[in-house]
Amino acid sequence: MDFDDLVKELKPPPNRAGRANGAHEHHLYEGAVMVAYAMHLLRSSETMHVRIHPDGEHGKQFDFAGWLKRRGFRKLSALGRTAYGGEYRNSAGQVITVNPKSGLGDVVADTPTGTISVECKGGIINTRHPGQLSRLYKGLCETVGMLMAMPVFGRQVACVPLTEGTMRLAQRLAPRCALAGIEIALVGSRGEVVDVRA
Repeated sequence: MDFDDLVKELKPPPNRAGRANGAHEHHLYEGAVMVAYAMHLLRSSETMHVRIHPDGEHGKQFDFAGWLKRRGFRKLSALGRTAYGGEYRNSAGQVITVNPKSGLGDVVADTPTGTISVECKGGIINTRHPGQLSRLYKGLCETVGMLMAMPVFGRQVACVPLTEGTMRLAQRLAPRCALAGIEIALVGSRGEVVDVRA
């Protein structure tokens, strides 16, 4: 994957000024992580249909409809009360359903080998601010915890932004997560997906 429009660059607030690598903070919002992993599933698994379940905050932060349109996905039908909810299809027949409903897993796909259910979190990927670094770590722990609280069916994947810190934490967590049947994936700034194995 090589997407150049997943990250949103924003000027840091005064309390975080000078704490980013560069003049701006690079936000890889949860919605961006969701679409990157959905595209990864369409490319790497035997499925033609992926479902994304954002909440209202995700829709405010990330332009699902515009992003999918730039990738060649045409909106075929509406779903829910948001402008972005609906079914999108590309010329290859791949379908992404954006259903703005929480509690269903952030990204879900049915494949010949079973269901894949993914919990996602976003974050600032170029920060040195202790509070934001902590949020990245907590995001990974929270996704693992959410998956542990769900009924087990098929593959379960915890997915967060790729940073040096999340990679270190993922490598420490991976052996114990594997015992619980949970995989860890990290999404880079251009949509690349790194699976962290035990």
